[in-house]
Amino acid sequence: MTYWLSVLIFLPLLGGLWIGLTGHSRATYVRWAALTVTGVELLIALFLWWGATPGEGGYLYILRIPWIPAMGIQFLLGMDGISLLLILLTALLGPVAVLASWNAVHHNWSAFAATLLATQAGIMGVFLSLDLVLFYVFWELMLVPMYFLIGLWGHERRLYAAYKFFLFTVTGSLLMLIAILGLYFLHGEQTGIYTFDYFALLHTDLPDKTGMWLMLGFFVAFAVKIPLFPLHSWLPDAHTEAPTAGSIFLAGLLLKTGTYGLLRFCLPLFPEASADFASIGMALGVIGILYGALLALVQEDMKRLIAYSSISHLGFVVFGIYAWNQESLNGAILLMLAHGVTTGAMFALVGMLEERSGTRLLARLGGLLSPLPRLAVMLLFFTLSAMGMPGLANFIGEFLVLAGVFQISPGLAIAGAMGIIAGVVYLLWMYQRAMLGETNNDQTWVDLNRREILALGLLAIVVLWLGLYPAPFLDSLRIPVTALIESNPGQ
Repeated sequence: MTYWLSVLIFLPLLGGLWIGLTGHSRATYVRWAALTVTGVELLIALFLWWGATPGEGGYLYILRIPWIPAMGIQFLLGMDGISLLLILLTALLGPVAVLASWNAVHHNWSAFAATLLATQAGIMGVFLSLDLVLFYVFWELMLVPMYFLIGLWGHERRLYAAYKFFLFTVTGSLLMLIAILGLYFLHGEQTGIYTFDYFALLHTDLPDKTGMWLMLGFFVAFAVKIPLFPLHSWLPDAHTEAPTAGSIFLAGLLLKTGTYGLLRFCLPLFPEASADFASIGMALGVIGILYGALLALVQEDMKRLIAYSSISHLGFVVFGIYAWNQESLNGAILLMLAHGVTTGAMFALVGMLEERSGTRLLARLGGLLSPLPRLAVMLLFFTLSAMGMPGLANFIGEFLVLAGVFQISPGLAIAGAMGIIAGVVYLLWMYQRAMLGETNNDQTWVDLNRREILALGLLAIVVLWLGLYPAPFLDSLRIPVTALIESNPGQ
């Protein structure tokens, strides 16, 4: 079973390579090939979830193969409850991105599909790698195809957005590489064993100042990807200019690699430094919640509005992570899943709307409930989820985060709740201007087709499942979240 972990990485990588090298000119053939690869990927992820049994250290599967033994580098993959849920999210959004791009990409479908699959492979590698060099390789690998997705298939200012995305993320990544090397040499000096093995590095003895500097190297790389204020300015441009599939992967997956990094590396590898930094981390989370919500209130472009809402929602996740208790950690991870599904669906809907209307500007939309009833109902459903409506995905995560933070600071919990109130305002304002009132366009409209309903329906099922019956997801988190709490020196 453990070798299926490598299949999750190499299937989309090899599938993308095959599609790209064949350069098939028939777009229909390439679309179905990409959908087949991502569909098989989803089935494998579900199969691993079905057969998962906690083993050593709470890990469900571990694959360890020597890679560069002289330097202590291994091909070390592992899946616990946290990475399992994020792998499922990655596998789910793969076929959704392909289906949402079916008619949105008008040139070079083979290269587009290859780039999309390479991005998915890199993200899978990030969520599975437990050797720090291997993690860094996949961390960088996912950036390159995403750069080309934005730069080649994006909108008018796509090159500017692609450059900005790449420069921000690579700069943060270099700081993380320095921190990885520092941890490697420090562990080697203490034990005589030079290794990048995550499990071995967990036991490194870190002096206070050294631990803080190394932790900050990781933190900055993850903060750029989340993104946290003031390292966020690449995100609205990237979302606005990216193609629909790029926005789905950016919002649904790449942002989660940052928060996953905090959970997997910052807290367990540097517990004392992270505990000292927790108050700053929570403050940055609150700033992100309020800052993203306030900027979303004044956006005219639907994509840009949803992009700023992502900054607000991911601020909530960081808020919960640094509260560092049972409720807040469970809530943060569930909110990662909920945001990935809900916001991925909203970007897909905006892309479908743009295909029909030729615009994303709220001032040029309006009155679309009557000509596009299915699209309007779907947009309302996911908008309500993003608002934190009880019974839908985002509510349980936000509730648990606030419950966890309230135990530490009622004032911060109230500040975070203000972001939810602002979210209700800007999301309802967006829906009212786009779907209600008088229509601004006399064109002939075509509502959602079966392909689009299938893509959105998959996400709607998960939204309802997370909102109405989150117990299976919380069960997966019980062991890894308990381990994170036990690593907190303040407990």
